[in-house]
Amino acid sequence: MSTDTSTGTETGAGARTGAGTYTPAPGAAPLSRMIAAQTAFETKMLLRNGEQLLLTVIIPSLLLVLFSTVDIIDTGSGASVDFLAPGVLALAVMSTAFTGQAIATGFERRYGVLKRLGASPLPRWALMTAKTLSVLVTEVLQIVLLTVIAFALGWSPDGNPFAVLLLLVLGTAAFSGLGLLMAGTLKAEATLAAANLVFVLLLVGGGVIVPLDKFPEVAQTLLGLLPISALSEGLRDVLQHGAGMPWNDLGVLAAWAVLGLGAAARLFRWE
Repeated sequence: MSTDTSTGTETGAGARTGAGTYTPAPGAAPLSRMIAAQTAFETKMLLRNGEQLLLTVIIPSLLLVLFSTVDIIDTGSGASVDFLAPGVLALAVMSTAFTGQAIATGFERRYGVLKRLGASPLPRWALMTAKTLSVLVTEVLQIVLLTVIAFALGWSPDGNPFAVLLLLVLGTAAFSGLGLLMAGTLKAEATLAAANLVFVLLLVGGGVIVPLDKFPEVAQTLLGLLPISALSEGLRDVLQHGAGMPWNDLGVLAAWAVLGLGAAARLFRWE
């Protein structure tokens, strides 16, 4: 470094640069970009996980094909696929929003991933938002795949698309709340066992494959209050029977969404 005697200013490699010329500029990225990046990361991690892929994509697809083509269960009048497709769509929502999310989040909590992410520039509420968006992206892929398979099997849906969308959104909210509540309060191993057990029980008793009217009357009333029953029956009323807005089922899902998300927000432990 040298000094220009005529001007008194420093010249050469060591001369100072003007303020604000540093690249890249320090600081966190915009919040929207952080949420989008975390959403993409969560989605990739889910789709790369073989066990989660089996649970969210392969099992619903196999159930739809098997029970639509083999006369195992009496699904009433009409084509079997018309009864089964709405139930399998409900199962896909549950497998991603509840079972898959509960297991993945539970082990992230056990290994300290959530604790470290909670200390990052990404706010904790934004992290949960990214997880929810990842669930929605995965559900879209599931629904597209299952719809294509159902149409190939002869499915002929009917009804109000807005009612279907509302049922799917409320169902996602309800199952997400319950999944996060389980992951944030139980140990990871307990979450793994409980989430899979609930998945199997609701698959059998939630109106997904076996019609609710096959159960005793008292059991029908109780099972009808479950979120999977409300979602599957609501979708079936709209897509199979062409019903309007299934307010009773929407009410059940809304109640579960408020209870689940509220409890998860209050009781969730990050470590």
